[in-house]
Amino acid sequence: MSTWRTDDDGFILYESRAICRYLEDKFQNQGPQLIPTDLKKKAIFEQAASVEVTYFDTFAKKAVDEKIFKPRRGLTPDLDVFDRSIVELDKRLDVYETILSRQRYAAGDEFTLVDIFHLPEGWLLEAAGSNIMYDEKRPNVVRHEWKHFGLEGGMTDRRT
Repeated sequence: MSTWRTDDDGFILYESRAICRYLEDKFQNQGPQLIPTDLKKKAIFEQAASVEVTYFDTFAKKAVDEKIFKPRRGLTPDLDVFDRSIVELDKRLDVYETILSRQRYAAGDEFTLVDIFHLPEGWLLEAAGSNIMYDEKRPNVVRHEWKHFGLEGGMTDRRT
């Protein structure tokens, strides 16, 4: 299984979230600040990052792996695993809907790395055949996942 890695002058780092945090620290005075420095805002950021990896990525990644990556590795997808993962993710997105009804982004009212962390699996879920990330029964999830990034209607609109 391949994993994201970076080589920064001999400093090897792997895992996408670690790489993102490293790059944010390395280039903190260039571009927008993606990790808050205020103590309380950073604590909320870390809380949101934990929620993303535990409650979103766990189920989204499992669903995406079944329908996209297993076939690419020559394996047969287990559609029951895909369906169960979507059901579990659906429950978690109801919690996201509540959180995002009170604030603009996952970690508060400012855009952070946590919002970016959601994008790859969110986009790949659509490619895997699920529209769960832009289901209008969760308007705040749709707003968060697509509208803030100029992707109303999901990634399908961008493929043409």
